[in-house]
Amino acid sequence: METAVGSELKDALKKYFGFNQFKGEQEQIIKSVLDGNDTFVIMPTGGGKSLCYQLPALISDGTAIVVSPLIALMKNQVDSIRSFGSERGVAHFLNSSLNKGEAEQVRSDIKAGITKLLYVAPESLNKQENIDFFKDVNISLVAIDEAHCISEWGHDFRPEYRRLRPMIEAIGEVPVMALTATATPKVQSDIQKNLGMTEAKVFKSSFNRDNLYYEIRPKSKNVARDMIRYIKEHEGKSGIVYCLSRKKVEEMAETLQVNGIKALPYHAGLDAATRVKHQDAFLMEEADVICATIAFGMGIDKPDVRFVIHHDIPKSLEGYYQETGRAGRDGGEGNCIAFYSYDDITKLEKFMQGKPISEQEIGKQLLGEVVSYVETSVCRRKFILHYFGEEFDAKGCDEHCDNCKHPKKQEEAQHELTAILQTVVDIKEKFKSKHVINIMLGTSSSQIKSYKHDTLDAFGEGAEKGERYWQSMVRQAVIHGYLTKDIENYGLLKLTDLGQAYLDNPTSFMMTIDHDYEAATEAEDAMPMGAMKGGGSTDDVLLKMLKDLRKDISKEENLPPFVIFQDPSLEDMAFRYPITMDELTDITGVGAGKAKKYGEPFLELIQEYVEENEIEREQDMVVKTVVNKSSNKVYIIQSIDRKLDLQDIADAKGLSMDDLLTEIEHIVSSGTKVNIDYYIDEEVDEDKQDDIYEYFQEEAETDSIEAALAELGEDDYTEEEVRLVRIKFISEFGH
Repeated sequence: METAVGSELKDALKKYFGFNQFKGEQEQIIKSVLDGNDTFVIMPTGGGKSLCYQLPALISDGTAIVVSPLIALMKNQVDSIRSFGSERGVAHFLNSSLNKGEAEQVRSDIKAGITKLLYVAPESLNKQENIDFFKDVNISLVAIDEAHCISEWGHDFRPEYRRLRPMIEAIGEVPVMALTATATPKVQSDIQKNLGMTEAKVFKSSFNRDNLYYEIRPKSKNVARDMIRYIKEHEGKSGIVYCLSRKKVEEMAETLQVNGIKALPYHAGLDAATRVKHQDAFLMEEADVICATIAFGMGIDKPDVRFVIHHDIPKSLEGYYQETGRAGRDGGEGNCIAFYSYDDITKLEKFMQGKPISEQEIGKQLLGEVVSYVETSVCRRKFILHYFGEEFDAKGCDEHCDNCKHPKKQEEAQHELTAILQTVVDIKEKFKSKHVINIMLGTSSSQIKSYKHDTLDAFGEGAEKGERYWQSMVRQAVIHGYLTKDIENYGLLKLTDLGQAYLDNPTSFMMTIDHDYEAATEAEDAMPMGAMKGGGSTDDVLLKMLKDLRKDISKEENLPPFVIFQDPSLEDMAFRYPITMDELTDITGVGAGKAKKYGEPFLELIQEYVEENEIEREQDMVVKTVVNKSSNKVYIIQSIDRKLDLQDIADAKGLSMDDLLTEIEHIVSSGTKVNIDYYIDEEVDEDKQDDIYEYFQEEAETDSIEAALAELGEDDYTEEEVRLVRIKFISEFGH
């Protein structure tokens, strides 16, 4: 039977938000706050956190202070509240973006009792003038949104969040509500201790978003094409592409735009007006895709984001979970695709250098969990939920992750699991996984020797299995509950009661073989472009025909074949089947000049081949690169025209000479003519010039520098000399 309070709350829910029913535990949370209790809410993105403080604020006397970390988030929330009623002053924000007059208007509305919700940044709450003001007005509650920012173990630590409790106490006795969409048990404990909320009522919803599909893909050098293919397969649907750097955000947005995708960039380096404009365009569906750093999406209520793509792996699983949580908030389709290369992890580790040791230690542990998630072959949903302290039966995943959809090979590992568990016991549960793995591998590190762990029975027992195997074994032992990581003590491995029971009575343990994305990425990068995963393969029959045609033309022109088109260009043609000049200029290493000079017979051959074999061309696979993608290209050409010294050109652009020559090689091989005779004449002896030039004109089978040096003599010629003359040769004869 519904209570009077329950009935009033539902009436208010209908009045202000238009909903007939509360979602999950919203009603109990709101009652807890209205009863004056400190309340801690852990609820996944899309669960309806905001309503938990907005509704009690709207129906209580006084003004609720909402601490929020982002100006864009505040604006979005305030606009949303104002849309519920006619009184504009019902919600305000107070932050550095307001001028003096606007800030006075906010204070006036609060004093008049008009404002029910006031959004403030933690820095604003720290100002004494604001604290003094709040002491003299009726504050109904203080809600701290994105409360994980308090914890150094959270994914978005903000030092100013740790100073909130004294500020709140200075304001007076009010109920405090902390809310977050991501909190591991460690972060939850941190938040409660720091806010003095250890006695708070805790409401923790399940972190399982059963409509989301999780997938990790190897990140090859053709990641842009893989992403474009995916986005075009979901044409017209809204999506977010997350990148780690502002530069990559800009590049990716531009690449998507030139490939016919309505995309916009979003990052903190853009001015406020541009950020608002791009955010609004995405919300209003004028843009389908936003390329963003993690700054985008916090609190943005767009329910129909259908995919979230991570171009770069995030720094923590909390960050990954929150960002993927922006997909499918309406309960519909939500695909979460992340591209992974271990190079990303190396870059993130470099970013940590120079930070305090304790911060580096925490950062490395969080990164380690990300690597474990990426490389695991167990259910990804089970892994994520375990990380947040929630157990989950993988059968409930219903093929909503790549590992459940495409189960990996399993093998019996009872002996190996027993060995790992026993080793953890033998070393008194006082070491991290790396130490345990080194024992299994028989690695005689100074630490192992000092503790005499090289005398253990297990020392070297698993050497033939390799490091990746034992990393996987430890991960799966943790996931299955046999081991746990003591986060308070930097990840020391401890045996659980379940682990002890297993040691007492070992049974069959089927270990799933984990992914090796590093090897997969190297394999993809070594393939010709057409042989990429999901992209068909190079047509070997056509490739041979193209090489034969190139040979015929080279004989007619009395030129080496590579001057006509290089092998990667022919391989790309044999994958993409270009039949127009525009399509040909999109081929690797083919510029407009080269296409015009040599392209016609190749296009005719491909056209005929396509028609005869009834080939359906996948033109959505043709990915256009951004015009002059190298921002250096125009500068280099203009500088060479002005006969500037090449070393000066390299220095001006922060390039090594090797990198500059590579840039010039790309320029001439794709069809633009340059004249570097002025530099060659200064740097390379005339006789040497003649010998190298003659070699490429009459003897060379390929344009290989190694082959040229082997023929000419490595003692007599330098690599740089050969490269310079090769540029001259291709520029003169290839255009």
